[in-house]
Amino acid sequence: MMVDFQQMAIDEIEEGLHQNDGRLELATFGMGCFWGPEARFGGMPGVVRTCVGFAGGKEPAPTYREMADHTETIQIQFDPLVISYADVLREFWQNHYPNRGNYKGRQYISLLHYHTDQQRQTIEAIQKEMEAQLGEAIETEISPFSEFTLAEERHQKYYLKRYPKALEQLSGLYPEKEMLVGSTFAARLNGFVKGYGTKDSLREEIAQWSIGEIEKDFLTKLFSKMKW
Repeated sequence: MMVDFQQMAIDEIEEGLHQNDGRLELATFGMGCFWGPEARFGGMPGVVRTCVGFAGGKEPAPTYREMADHTETIQIQFDPLVISYADVLREFWQNHYPNRGNYKGRQYISLLHYHTDQQRQTIEAIQKEMEAQLGEAIETEISPFSEFTLAEERHQKYYLKRYPKALEQLSGLYPEKEMLVGSTFAARLNGFVKGYGTKDSLREEIAQWSIGEIEKDFLTKLFSKMKW
C-alpha cells in the first residue's frame, strides 16, 4: 500500500508542479564546472527542472571524458511568472567571472545560448547592466541555442547523490536515479545540501506549490525526517 501511495504522490506532485509547462522557458548556459550551478539554480523558486550536459561545440556525441570542443553546461526550465529571465541572467553573471582564461580549452568557458529573440534582447540589456557593475566588458560567448547533450546520470543532481542515506529514503519516489533529472523536489534537495536554502524556506515553498494538500504534507514530512 505504501508503494502505491508513493507512486500516486509523485505522479500528483510532478503533474501539479508542471501544470504550467506551456509557459515554462528554457535557459542554457555554462559558468564553469556544472555541478555547482545546477545546485545554485535548483534551489531557486520558479526553477522547475535542472540538468547538466554539454553544448557549444560541433563535435558529435560529447561525453564527460570526451568533451572535445563542448562546454560544461546547465539547462533549466523556469516559470517566468515566478522568476524572470533577467533575474536568471543576473544570477548567472554575478556568480562567475566571465572573462577567465580558457585554461582547459572550452570545458569551463562562460557560455550563454538564447532560445528566443526576446531572450537575446534581454541578454543585451542585462549584459550592459552587469558590465557597469564589473567595470569591464563581458567576454561571455553568446550565441543562438543549437544543441544540448545530456551528461551521464552520475553528474545529474551531483551533490544530492553524495548522500546515499538520503537517496535511499527517496527511493520510493524515485526508484530509478534517472527520475531525479526532471524532478523539482530533487532539484531543491540538490540545492539544499549545497547550502542554497534552509529547511524552513523549503517547507514554506512546498506549502505554495500547486499540488494537493496530501502531497504537500507527504513531501514536507519526508523532507523533515530525512537523514543525511
